[in-house]
Amino acid sequence: MNVSRPPVSPDDLLALLAVSRLGKYTAAAASMGVTHTTVSRRIANLEKAIGETLLTATPDGWELSAAGRRLMPGAEMIEKALGSIQADAPDTSMYGNVRIACPEAFAMFYAVDALAQLQAEHKRLNIEMTTSTQRARQHRSGFDVEIVVEKPDVSNATVHHLRPYELGFYASESYLSTAQAPQTTEDLRAHRLIYYAEHSLGVASLESAWNVLPEPAGHFYSNSALAHVQSCRRGVGVALLPTFAGEGLTRVIPDFSLPVHYWAVVRPEALRRTAVQAVVRALTVPDGE
Repeated sequence: MNVSRPPVSPDDLLALLAVSRLGKYTAAAASMGVTHTTVSRRIANLEKAIGETLLTATPDGWELSAAGRRLMPGAEMIEKALGSIQADAPDTSMYGNVRIACPEAFAMFYAVDALAQLQAEHKRLNIEMTTSTQRARQHRSGFDVEIVVEKPDVSNATVHHLRPYELGFYASESYLSTAQAPQTTEDLRAHRLIYYAEHSLGVASLESAWNVLPEPAGHFYSNSALAHVQSCRRGVGVALLPTFAGEGLTRVIPDFSLPVHYWAVVRPEALRRTAVQAVVRALTVPDGE
């Protein structure tokens, strides 16, 4: 006797689409504004309707099976159709949530302004941003776009160069009024250093600075780049900062410069979304600028 299967629900297809992009039920639930249990139930309903397993658990998170991949075009059509219903949207293809992880300094000095402009143009585009400075995660992170310092070596993802920058040493006028400005890195032995603690990040390009740094007279270490800037402004010591964050401070040890780069890591499933493509473009400095 043939057992009829339940009909395929559009909501269930959208849940599968969200999990395929973010790799985690919890992240998919947050992006959809529902609970983890709801996403799990919708995936189970869809697998019952299709009669096949649609997701496979891996160390990198949930991945689509062959059957799941076959459902993606239909799920994306439903998503696009729902997005076009709101007639007053300036761009019906630019909507929904984009989840971003990025370094704190990048967020404050670049991303917030660029994304504010993008959201002003596209009223239905939502941004969820988490700040952290670390190397690219090898496992699926639950983010659409992950911005890191140094070119990442990751599988099952695309990498995009966003912009170069450099690190230099800075001090405030108040600090230099009571201390002699260092001219070489060896002079830092007489100063308090403001930077990340050695081996605290696992980011080789940032920790390479320790190869040329002597033991300072004291330190203020923090995993917050904004804390570095603020403590430098308050005259705590000499800070190793991105040059774009040095406004109002005096650059010291002028011969020292450490080049660094920002990169974006994006899963192929996420990059198929127009909104994610737009976010990456907004955060990218064109060649030659």
